[in-house]
Amino acid sequence: MTATDHERASGQMRLVIVGASGMVGGYALRYALENATVTSVTTIGRKTLGISHPKLTEVVHRDFADCSSLADTLSGQDAAVFCLGAYTGAVSDAELRTITVGYTVEFARVLYRSSPGAAFSFLSGNGADPTGRSRIPFARYKGEAENALLAAGFPHVYIFRPAYIYPVEPRREPNFSYRLLRATYPAFRMLFPNQVIRADDLARAMVDAAVRGIGSEHHAVVFENRDIQALVAS
Repeated sequence: MTATDHERASGQMRLVIVGASGMVGGYALRYALENATVTSVTTIGRKTLGISHPKLTEVVHRDFADCSSLADTLSGQDAAVFCLGAYTGAVSDAELRTITVGYTVEFARVLYRSSPGAAFSFLSGNGADPTGRSRIPFARYKGEAENALLAAGFPHVYIFRPAYIYPVEPRREPNFSYRLLRATYPAFRMLFPNQVIRADDLARAMVDAAVRGIGSEHHAVVFENRDIQALVAS
C-alpha cells in the first residue's frame, strides 16, 4: 500500500488543483472544499481566486513552463486534479501545444519528485489520440500529454475524456460553436445523451477518482464521456 493509498483509506487527503479559475477546475475546488475526505486543498494558478476557506491555500504561479519553484508546495500531496488548458482557436497552434503538453509534463515532473505517491486526475478531451496520427492538433496534443502522464511514474493516473461540457452557469462562451451548443443543449442532450456532461458532474468525478480511487488495482484508467456519466450516476 502506498502512502497515498493509506491516506485514502484513513479519509485524510491533501489535494492540489491546477486550473481552479477555469470552469471545471472551479467546480472541482468547490466540491473539494465541501468534501470531508479532503483535509486541505492547494490551488495553483496565475491569479488569485478571491476565495477564503480554512482548508484552502492559494499559490500564484505565473510560469508553468518552469514549475521548479513549486517543489515545496507540492511536497506531501496525496492527489492532484489538473484542469489547466486552452480552447482551440483561442491561441496559436504552438501555444496550444505548449499549454496542453508542455505545462502538463512540467507540472507532473515536479509533482512526482515532490510526491511520488500522488494520484493524478487529468482533464483530457473527447477524441484524444495517443498514437499521434490525428489531423486535429487538440487530439494529438491531448494524446501526447496522456502518454507523458502514463510514463511519469504515478501509482494511479485517471484520464478524463469528456465530450461537450455543459457550463451549467451562464458564462461568456469562447466561440460560436460553444454558443450554439449551449443554446441547443436540451435538444442536443436528448439526441446525443452520451456526448454531453455537466461541468459540475465532471469536476466531481475527477476529484472523487483522485481522492477515493477507482479500480485501485489499475495503474491507469481512461474514462470516456459515457464512463464519466456512469461514475456520476454510481
